[in-house]
Amino acid sequence: VGDATERDTIVGPLVSERQRDSVEAFIRNGVDGGATLVCGGDRPDLPGYFVAPTLLADCTSDMHIVREEAFGPVVVVLPHDGDDEAVAIANDSAYGLYSYVYAGDMARAYRIARRLESGNVALNSIVPHPNAPFGGFKESGIGRDRGIAGLEAYSEVQAISWMA
Repeated sequence: VGDATERDTIVGPLVSERQRDSVEAFIRNGVDGGATLVCGGDRPDLPGYFVAPTLLADCTSDMHIVREEAFGPVVVVLPHDGDDEAVAIANDSAYGLYSYVYAGDMARAYRIARRLESGNVALNSIVPHPNAPFGGFKESGIGRDRGIAGLEAYSEVQAISWMA
């Protein structure tokens, strides 16, 4: 956590005081609703609009913190029994911008990824491939940026027909 211009910084500040306040309210809502604050949730003693990376456990799929995006450094954890339930939990959302799958077996991770209703899925990583298209499913947006699909979005395709 620190200055976003520093090479070693992983988490920088939020864009505004309003956004920091929104993320803090999001965290409070989760704790008030029964989530367990595992770590974070406070303001680091740094200049700027920081919220410490926060982990909330003991969450349920009906909680606001699970159904909505914090737009800040907040991760929620839901228990599950096996891959089928994990996929069902992940897909039970109005959104589908980005998903992450971590597994020791890459074939299993890939099988899970193919079942996720998400425009982007990272396997054992948080870094997207720069040539891959970026965009979401469901209410997470229409269209794609990056890659060939992204370039096509900025193109005007014209068909010219003639009879000789």
